[in-house]
Formats: sequence, C-alpha cells, structure tokens
Amino acid sequence: MTDIAASGATDRSLLGLHRLFREKVDARWLQILSIGSLLLFGALVRDFSLRWEQIALTFAVGLATQAAWSYAKGLPMHSMLSGAVTCIGLSILVRADSLWVHPLLACLVLSAKFLVRIRGKHLFNPANLGVILAIAVLPGAWASPGQWGSDVLLGLWIVLFGITVTSSANRFDIAFAFLFCWVALLVGRMLILGQATPVLQNQLTSGALLVFTFFMVTDPMTTPNHRAMRFVYAGLIAAFAYVWQFHLFIPNGPVWALFLLTPLVPLLDWLKPAAKHEWRPAPLAAR
Repeated sequence: MTDIAASGATDRSLLGLHRLFREKVDARWLQILSIGSLLLFGALVRDFSLRWEQIALTFAVGLATQAAWSYAKGLPMHSMLSGAVTCIGLSILVRADSLWVHPLLACLVLSAKFLVRIRGKHLFNPANLGVILAIAVLPGAWASPGQWGSDVLLGLWIVLFGITVTSSANRFDIAFAFLFCWVALLVGRMLILGQATPVLQNQLTSGALLVFTFFMVTDPMTTPNHRAMRFVYAGLIAAFAYVWQFHLFIPNGPVWALFLLTPLVPLLDWLKPAAKHEWRPAPLAAR
C-alpha cells in the first residue's frame, strides 16, 4: 500500500510539474527552437537552395505585419512569437526564383490570420496557406517536399522535436491520429500492390511528412477544440490526402488536404464544443 501511495504521489508531482512547465514556457518558443534548428540544419547541411536575403526579407515583412495587426487589435507582444513561427515555416517549405515571393507570402498569410476568422479563431494555418498560394497562385514559386531526403536519423530528430512541441501545445493526439491513419493507408496500398518494404520506409521517413505532421496539422488555433473531433479531423485529412496523391496523382497531398478541409473546423467545433486553446493559460492558482 505504501508503494502504491508513493507511486500515486510521484504521478501527481510529475503532472504538477508538467502543468507548471506549460504555464511558464510558451509552446511557441519550443516551436521556434525546433523548426529554427531544422531551417539551420537544412541550409548548412542539406543545401536548401535558400538565399539569406529571402529569409531576412521574410522575417522583416512578416514580423512587421504581425506587429501592425497586433497593435491594431490590442494584442500582447507575445503574439509576435506566432509571426516568427510562420516566417520560419515559409522559409522551410517554399522556394522561389525571386526575392519578393517570400515576403509577399508572409504579409498575405499573417494578414489572413486577422481577417479570416470564425468564432475567435483564424481559419487557415498560415504556413499551409502560404504553401498553397506558392504552388497555385504565385509565378516562380514552388513547394520543396523532397528537400529533406529520407534520412531515418533526420526523421527521428524531427519526431522528437515534434513530440516536445505538440505535447506542450495539447495537440499530441491529432499528430499521432493522422500518422496512424496515414501509415495504415500506405501499408494497405503496399500489400495490395505487392510493393517491397523499402518503398514504405522511404515514404514514412520523409522529412516533409514529419514536418507536416508535427508542425502544421497540429496548429492548436486551426484544429478542432474537442479531442474527439480532432481524431475525426485527422482521419479525414489522411483519407483525403491519400486519394489526392495516390488516385488523382497530384503531389503534396497532405498539404492540399489540410487546406481544403480546414473549413470543416468551425463545423466540428459547433458539433462538439470545447474550450479554445490558449497559448498562455491562466495560472493554476487563478483557476
């Protein structure tokens, strides 16, 4: 009995430490550390073919846009962290022949956060919207999903960073729900077509897939508030992406699926209401 009581006390202590960490450390700092490291790694090791001027202009315009809208809306300065995350994401996922594409995308998608809103939440994930605009609208711009290669170690690195970020942002569930559905669909396809196991391994160790899973589909401000609805949403995205990529033979299936299914989020929030995510929740004492 003493051992059981001690174990329960330890669990409660760990839970308390986790809650205290969530209240003291904004999850967006972890996102900036994670994807910032990926950007640095890609630029130095993987040769992302990304010019430093593009990164500098992206941050200059993106942060200025975020600051202007935050000032107009009376938001606290820590909202600038979201702008920085978006700028890093655009730098990682989008490539262009010119210097004007990246800063234009940063201005458009960060403005969309404040202009396209439903029930207090912005509708589109900014990085996802930026990729769609790059590949569908802007000339001389494209997404670069194959830039990471299929390095297993890199994939594990991204997963570890992703686990840290999504667990601290309360979206650990949707990341693994999407991965579970996506892996199940790919395994079924492999068995039906009689493909070799390395084909599946190559698909699942794609850095682009892991970045999408842990840093795009998990955005707490553009996913359903209720956990059950997040499971439904993740399954729909995986199924749509599978059909888009392997039956319609159009690349970037997950990115397109997230963009086209995003309008379902307000409906899912209405069907199953729950508290909206807060980047800086109220302290335990206040609650």
